Amino acid sequence: MERLRILMNEYKPVLNGERFLTDNELSERLKLSRRTLQEYRSNGKITYYQIGTKILYKESDIEKLLNDNRQEAYQ
Repeated sequence: MERLRILMNEYKPVLNGERFLTDNELSERLKLSRRTLQEYRSNGKITYYQIGTKILYKESDIEKLLNDNRQEAYQ
């Protein structure tokens, strides 16, 4: 029952198959401060959507950003 409650709390409806993250959600997932995310937005490093004062990030854009900036380990 506890697992079901957690899943219900974490459920986010999708829009056209896309999930959007808030500033808080993304900063928690990436372990970055919200200020760092603001710098990334200001410098054009990260794609975002702004509706009024609300900032949203498309999950697939963040995944692409991470994959594009992946560094291989030295062998």
